[in-house]
Amino acid sequence: MSDDVYELFAIRYAHHPRMARQNFISHDVHDGPMPLDYFVWVARNDERTFVIDTGFNAETGKKRGRNFLQCPTVGLRGLGIEPDAVRDVILTHLHYDHVGNFDLFPNASFHLQEREMAYATGRLMCHHLLRHPYDVEHVTGIVRRLYADRVIFHDGDETVAPGLSVHRVGGHALGLQCVRVNTRRGWVVVASDASHCYAHFETEKPFPNVVRVDEMLDGYRTIQRLAASKDHVIPGHDPEVMRRYPAASAELEGICVRLDVAPLHQSA
Repeated sequence: MSDDVYELFAIRYAHHPRMARQNFISHDVHDGPMPLDYFVWVARNDERTFVIDTGFNAETGKKRGRNFLQCPTVGLRGLGIEPDAVRDVILTHLHYDHVGNFDLFPNASFHLQEREMAYATGRLMCHHLLRHPYDVEHVTGIVRRLYADRVIFHDGDETVAPGLSVHRVGGHALGLQCVRVNTRRGWVVVASDASHCYAHFETEKPFPNVVRVDEMLDGYRTIQRLAASKDHVIPGHDPEVMRRYPAASAELEGICVRLDVAPLHQSA
């Protein structure tokens, strides 16, 4: 495999049953069950491996009322990846469900938008509503990694490695970034919380946990522009991802799917 083409995987580790009205600002959404899944992602080739986000643990899941299924390391080890061998972790942002297991990667450097660190440690955290998705121990843990020379800051759109780049989209968090990955099927965008579900970017109806609505709406268009097609956009929390893509292996059925291959069925 070329050093600028990656295998790409989504590892599901938690679940939250909820209703559609909880997932949109708009009030004209027809209500019904619309659960969320929680993922970490892996992009790898023969030269390098990137873990994208780290998830949360069972204790945090209990505190936040989420159904914790298994540690994300189950999926990683199923792919033959030992956490202490990982050298690069991309954090899309510092919310509890994207950074909570940072301590499982003791030898990694963490790639983060500079603006996200400033946001998570700045004056806007005086507002409970804005700081609620953050956990002080997670944020201070990344600050400690910074002082140990383990944080690499990015400012806007930057190439991290051949075939892989990060792009600040904001909206959901001021320093939220998505990850664009070159795969054998073309450019795939790991949207993370730039679009929680397919329905968010497809309808341009915002998710309610938002700092800047304009940036969230612009982000829906940005992720589609960066991707080879809308079937190349991977939302951050949609259970449909597990249905659209094939399992990475028989042993990882229901835990990990491949995103570098065509979906089993195309979007409408």
